[in-house]
Amino acid sequence: MDFDTYQKESRQKAVYPEIGNNFVFPTLGLVGEAGEVAEKIKKLIRDKNTATSETVTSEDRAEIQKELGDVLWYLAQLASEFKLSLTDVAQTNLNKIASRHDRGVVHGDGDNR
Repeated sequence: MDFDTYQKESRQKAVYPEIGNNFVFPTLGLVGEAGEVAEKIKKLIRDKNTATSETVTSEDRAEIQKELGDVLWYLAQLASEFKLSLTDVAQTNLNKIASRHDRGVVHGDGDNR
């Protein structure tokens, strides 16, 4: 599946107040789900004393996959609210990272390095 197909299909199932004119709801959902990813990772460190993917079980991976899917869903809704293509968002990000890498400014602060 490509990003545009995902974005279109997820949008058809989206239900929230003032959809199409409400970027706050998907923003809050996005940070909430990202927090759930962080919580799962925290528990891997706390309960399994691991911070490396080599020691993670298939069950752990499945749980992380579910949470990342929720992050992706809200990201797609937020992009839709701003009339942005998720494919364009992804490509722009890759271009930005490649440019930073090529210029040797991956490390540091600021969006416009």
